[in-house]
Amino acid sequence: MNVDIRQLRYFVAVAEELNFTQAARRLHMSQPPLSQQIKALEEGFGTTLLERTRRSVRLTEPGRLFLERARTILAQVDHAGDEVRRAARGEAGEIRIAFTGSVPMFDPFPRFVQDFRERHAAVRVVLGQMSTGSQLQALADRRIDVGFLRPSHQFAPGPDIRTRVIWQDRLLAVLPSTHRLAGGRSPVRVADLADETFVLFPREIGCGLVDHVSGLCSQAGFAPRVVQEAREGVTILALIAAGAGISILPETYRKAGIAGIVHRQIGGEAARSRLLLAWRAGRRTPLLDRFLEAADAWPGFAAAPAT
Repeated sequence: MNVDIRQLRYFVAVAEELNFTQAARRLHMSQPPLSQQIKALEEGFGTTLLERTRRSVRLTEPGRLFLERARTILAQVDHAGDEVRRAARGEAGEIRIAFTGSVPMFDPFPRFVQDFRERHAAVRVVLGQMSTGSQLQALADRRIDVGFLRPSHQFAPGPDIRTRVIWQDRLLAVLPSTHRLAGGRSPVRVADLADETFVLFPREIGCGLVDHVSGLCSQAGFAPRVVQEAREGVTILALIAAGAGISILPETYRKAGIAGIVHRQIGGEAARSRLLLAWRAGRRTPLLDRFLEAADAWPGFAAAPAT
């Protein structure tokens, strides 16, 4: 038997009032159609739900059981309706956020995410680390909603991606503390690193930083000689401290606090690095709108127009 929500509401009203006239008044309808609906329910179930006399109405045992179930169903329907309305206002739902490995070391990022969670308690925030290349693919495939990425210096978003600069820092030469260039004060020239062995992220993970470093080295007239790869920036720092080689990493990695290494500034405009907030072009959900508006207003993020 099919029972619709309207019939459930009719039955609950009669079962709670135990009076058809009062229930009809509560439902803003006349009594005859209400009685017909209750009768149709009973015929559909093949049992009496309400015993009626001229003076009283009372629930049968099947009626008491059905009342309990009907209340539960109606509460779930009302809750679902509230959730849908909140989602339509961008106050509920799920937002999937990806970030590159250096982003959590950028202080405003964790504070921003925590503040967004606190202000939108009904929103499920899903976080995941991805390389820049993986984020761009995940955005295209609609597997994530927004990405915090660090692309190469030459990166330009395609027509299906919108971006906004949220931070700019510099790439630094990261050297063992015993390195010949460790004690200098002036910026290091990339050309001075031509004979060094490098520890970098694997190129196959789609890391924008690797492209940036390769571009810097190419402009200086050489290709970096990579002797060790690691998927985590902190691991790269530890390998440098152990004498495995040198690297070029974003300034945010200074905060890792690894002993035995030195960070030296690299000269030139091309050593500037950008953190971008990225999302799909086209129609946006109310929840994504709320997230992007919060990011626009966040004091720790750079004020820069979307591209």
